[in-house]
Amino acid sequence: MFTRRLAIPFLATLLLAGCATDQGEKQTAGAILGGIGGAVAGAQFGKGKGQLASVAAGTLLGAFIGSEVGKSLDRADRLAMDRATERAHAAPVGQAITWNNPDSGHSGTVTPVRDGRSASGEYCREYQSTVNVGGKTESAYGVACRQPDGSWKIVN
Repeated sequence: MFTRRLAIPFLATLLLAGCATDQGEKQTAGAILGGIGGAVAGAQFGKGKGQLASVAAGTLLGAFIGSEVGKSLDRADRLAMDRATERAHAAPVGQAITWNNPDSGHSGTVTPVRDGRSASGEYCREYQSTVNVGGKTESAYGVACRQPDGSWKIVN
């Protein structure tokens, strides 16, 4: 389907980190998921020892970003982001779906940038997402595939 697999999107870190109910748990979940995404992204660069260094750097950076966002987004932010993500599944490629929470001032976008089929024939879409928290914007890319039951699953 795609010539190059992309990292677990930053969006996945945000959505999955939201499963935790305690602020510390959200931050920990965000750090873990961000670290995994960073490691996958880092593996795309370099060869040999250079690739190992890229994986290590990606892991650390991803863990830091995931931790910061995990502790920053509240339930209303995640709900707004979830709604935007659902709308993006059906949006035309290139159309940015925006979300915002006027209470927290946090906002972001989810934009489908490409679609295609996986090796097993699932319909998949590549997304670019942004999250604006405290005046800082973070971006990520990822791929999600539609499951037989109609739900979407984030894939590596």
